[in-house]
Amino acid sequence: MSRTFVGWPAFPEAAAAATHDERLRANVTRATHTIRGKRARLVAERPDWEDLRDSAAALKDDVLAHLDSYLLQVEEQVTAAGGTVHWARDAAEANALVTALVQATGEQEIVKVKSMLTEEIGLDNALEAAGISARETDLAAAIVQLGDDLPSHVVVPALHRNRAEIREIFVREMGRHGRPAPDGLTDDPPQLAEAARLHLREKFLKARVAVSGANFLVAETGTVVVVESEGNGRMCLTLADTLISVVGIEKVVPTWRDLEVFLQLLARNATGERMSPYTTTFSGVTPGDGPQTFHLVLVDNGRTRALADEVGRQALRCIRCGACMNICPVYERTGGHAYGSVYPGPIGAILNPLLKGPDDPQTASLPYASSLCGACNEVCPVRIRFTDVLLELRHQVAEGDAAVKHPAEKAALRAIGAVMEHPAAWNAAVRAAGTAGPLVPKNRLPGPLGGWTDSRSVPEIPKESFRSWWKRTDGGTR
Repeated sequence: MSRTFVGWPAFPEAAAAATHDERLRANVTRATHTIRGKRARLVAERPDWEDLRDSAAALKDDVLAHLDSYLLQVEEQVTAAGGTVHWARDAAEANALVTALVQATGEQEIVKVKSMLTEEIGLDNALEAAGISARETDLAAAIVQLGDDLPSHVVVPALHRNRAEIREIFVREMGRHGRPAPDGLTDDPPQLAEAARLHLREKFLKARVAVSGANFLVAETGTVVVVESEGNGRMCLTLADTLISVVGIEKVVPTWRDLEVFLQLLARNATGERMSPYTTTFSGVTPGDGPQTFHLVLVDNGRTRALADEVGRQALRCIRCGACMNICPVYERTGGHAYGSVYPGPIGAILNPLLKGPDDPQTASLPYASSLCGACNEVCPVRIRFTDVLLELRHQVAEGDAAVKHPAEKAALRAIGAVMEHPAAWNAAVRAAGTAGPLVPKNRLPGPLGGWTDSRSVPEIPKESFRSWWKRTDGGTR
């Protein structure tokens, strides 16, 4: 059974371990700096870049405001083109649907196009439990799968691995799952790519069933759009007899003309390319050409919950370019696994709590996995205001009864709230604090309060409050 993020520690604990891994930090820093440098050069070529961002944000907001209508249009068009549409409320329903569809074909090994949604719902594990082997064909996703690892980036899942580590994985694992790595394999990139190509080609040519996600769904024609860089996606999408696309309900764009806006943004922001090498579009079934059975599984899994959040719903604009991760100083130092989800970095810090709610200790800690520097706001192609959402989610944790709170913190907040509601009690508490100032430890507060001083200094407590000073000096005139 493949590893999962289930039971992953909360971000503070996971990040504390990750920041001490020097090789991880070196791998992540090198990769993110390379990608964001290429992005900056390509973005600078477009004088209309900011206009494109405005258009993309407006289009996504229109979709979210009328999502029900657009999804019904997608269903109508896919059905008219010979496909079958299925609806899944959560991960369990989606996994059961896909498993049943694969079992109906009688196949026991299938191929997959990289899909963060199928990672989100744990599809590979569900298929494995049913005796079905789902083999990843994207190079980075295949590295993660062969290494029994977890993805750490939405565009480059194996970003945390270097060439030497990848070579070791290929030599050790390829033979267990098909064609082995060539003898004498080195960590030279062309050699590694060729080893992967030979290993995966057998999978493409044998597989009768393929599973994909989608970057976009065009409502006016029911067209599924898959954008990728290696050609593995096109092999899966054209050679299989049965194609099952598992797609989040937020991936809709209204028209082909709207799609143009996003295709101009995505490659530049994600990989620093003017256009992705492979953009595959398909609508239903065409007799004699490509898969002859097509299923579209539309998945909610918390997306309507996020949609109901007036501030947070903008996270559903996300087109999974990964630029927010590449620019984030926190992600650069912790890597992706510390976030405990297939969605790491700034988008993970807001999307995971929106999808799952703030009452889980791992989820509730994520809005605090940010310095609030705002760099993510500046690179987002759909103008998500990450800092606004982070602050709102922190407010929800602070005002709510999230499990992340220590019992002592909950009791202290309730007591402080009660005192602040009564001016006389508050003034007495302020005077007492001034008197007790010399007794407060300078380096670390005692007990549960010690967590606050792990990364902060205890401020000097003045003997006199501002209000007292103001009253005594007639507003500072004496």
